[in-house]
Amino acid sequence: QVKLVQSGGGSVQTGGSRRLSCVTSVFTDNSYLMGWFRQAPGKEREGVASIASDGSTNYVDSVKGRFTISQGDSKNEVYLEMNRLKPEDTAMYYCAAVWPWIGYASLHKANFHYWGQGTQVTVSS
Repeated sequence: QVKLVQSGGGSVQTGGSRRLSCVTSVFTDNSYLMGWFRQAPGKEREGVASIASDGSTNYVDSVKGRFTISQGDSKNEVYLEMNRLKPEDTAMYYCAAVWPWIGYASLHKANFHYWGQGTQVTVSS
């Protein structure tokens, strides 16, 4: 059974930074797509950042220049470095993955098969 285990998150003031981590229990393919999504109360879950095995990355416009997605030496680890946080970044953040995956780093949630448990990030003004 595939599990995505998240860590990080918490409360931070505006302008601060936070790092989210996600580790997959099983990773059996060299072609994959991993990403981060977020969902604020009353809003749809949106793609924040993704990284694919072809080396491509993708970011939603609202986080470009502030957030960075990366992988560890073990490709089953993915991180989201969040800088210059704003109150509108407050949401539950979810790690997601799918494999096999051929192509660019997509941000469409329908493309992802596996999901983490979610971790809250709260940015106060």
